[in-house]
Amino acid sequence: MYSIVLVDDHAIVREGFKRLIDMEADLDVIAECRNADEAVEAVALHRPDLVAVDLSLPDGSGLPLIEHLRSVAPDTRIVVLSMHDGEPYVSEALRRGASGYVTKGVAPEELVAGMRAVLRGEEYLSSDLKEKRAGRAPETLDPINRLTAREREVFLLLASGRAPKQVAAALGIGQKTVYIHRASVMNKLGAGSELDLYRMASERGLTG
Repeated sequence: MYSIVLVDDHAIVREGFKRLIDMEADLDVIAECRNADEAVEAVALHRPDLVAVDLSLPDGSGLPLIEHLRSVAPDTRIVVLSMHDGEPYVSEALRRGASGYVTKGVAPEELVAGMRAVLRGEEYLSSDLKEKRAGRAPETLDPINRLTAREREVFLLLASGRAPKQVAAALGIGQKTVYIHRASVMNKLGAGSELDLYRMASERGLTG
C-alpha cells in the first residue's frame, strides 16, 4: 500500500482527488493539507511515499514548498497538480525536486498514471505538457535553463534585491567575479537591468 498526502487549499478539489485515488486498491490518502505548514508537518510525521501538491497555495508559492519537502523527507516523491501549464512553472518544479507534473485540465486518469509512474521512480508529465514540449530543444524551453549553477545562484540573489557586494559575501566569491557572472546572466536572459531580473524571477515564482 502506497501512502499519499494531498496538498491543495480547495476542499472540493482535495475531495475529488481523494475519491479518485481511493478507487485504487494500493493507493491510500493518509492526510489532506490546506497550506505549506500543514504539508510540512504531515510529511515529517507520516513520511509518505508520495505528496501531490498544488503550486498556488494561500501562504505562498508551492515551488519553495517542493524544496522544503525534499529536505524534510528525501525519500518521499512529489507530483505537482496545478492549473499552471506554463513551461517556467514546469521546469522550475522539476528542478526543485518534483518528479511529476500533472495539469488540472487533463483527464482524471492521468493523475493516477502520473502517481504510479513517479512511484516507480520515473519522471512524468501530463499529455498536454508533453505535446507542448514535443519538437523543442530543452534549452529553448526557458532561458533560465541555460544558466550554470553558479549563474543561477547569482541571478536569484540579484533578483532578491541583493547588491553585488552582498552577493559576493553570500557566495564566498569576489565582487569582480559577481560582476562577470551578472554580465553573463543578463546576456543569456536578455535582461537590461536588475529590475528585469526581478521581473523574470517573480514571473516564475522564484522570489517567494
